[in-house]
Amino acid sequence: MDDATALPATKGPLIYRQSIWTRVTHWIWAICLFFLLLTGLQIFNAHPSLYIGQQSGFEFDNAILEIGAYNTPDGPVGRTTIFGQQFDTTGVLGMSGSAERPSFVAFPPALTIPSFRDLGTGRVIHFFFAWLFVGTMFIWFLASFINGHIKRDIIVRPADLAGVPRDVVDHATLKFKHGRTYGPLQRIAYFGVFFILFPLIVLTGLTMSPGMNAAWPWLLDLFGGRQTARTIHFGVMLLLVTFFIIHIVMVLAAGPINELRSMITGWYRASPGTPTTEGDKP
Repeated sequence: MDDATALPATKGPLIYRQSIWTRVTHWIWAICLFFLLLTGLQIFNAHPSLYIGQQSGFEFDNAILEIGAYNTPDGPVGRTTIFGQQFDTTGVLGMSGSAERPSFVAFPPALTIPSFRDLGTGRVIHFFFAWLFVGTMFIWFLASFINGHIKRDIIVRPADLAGVPRDVVDHATLKFKHGRTYGPLQRIAYFGVFFILFPLIVLTGLTMSPGMNAAWPWLLDLFGGRQTARTIHFGVMLLLVTFFIIHIVMVLAAGPINELRSMITGWYRASPGTPTTEGDKP
């Protein structure tokens, strides 16, 4: 028997997996979300509380989250209150920095842009990257609809739901399958991001704008008021940060060189036996 046929291939084929539209929008989103997160925390520090309802103020007790610094007999402390439950978060939230130069803000300066209190600059940068984010999202949806990326890789099918238990086991045991398209967990995650989280964070952001309230007053009714929209906006941001952390962990576990090559050049090293062209049988 010929050795070439007796030994299985050690490497799968290189396939063109990511289009130029997917790659460019991916990296623009990464930049936008970085600046949106840090400037968003700068804006949040101006009023570090979240509410449910149309209004907030001294006459209302509808805060679900409050972060601040408070004086105690032992000195100032950072305190975070979530649904009435108080937690000492000194050094992290509410009060951070050194004992000689404490910073009495909700999120520490290292997590905000600018790093000092400057709401005006934070808002300008935030809105710039917000509109860049929206424009990039429109381009991605249009290109991905035309080239079939949404139908092929993002839409969750019944077979994907049936394959979730097995995919969970494979991820837990670090047995990754590198195919032409995404696995069940990837599809569900990306569908949730593109069709739920991204639209939510954009629409709730628009709901907080007085100008948009005048143009589209139905947004206030849709989200139950500006304060509720702000709370949802903050919550979606936390979900996107969680997704980003899991995304980075999965990239490192699945093979960072291969994953990065895919998002830079479009070419991806698939598992042995993967068809080299779409529609071929392995």
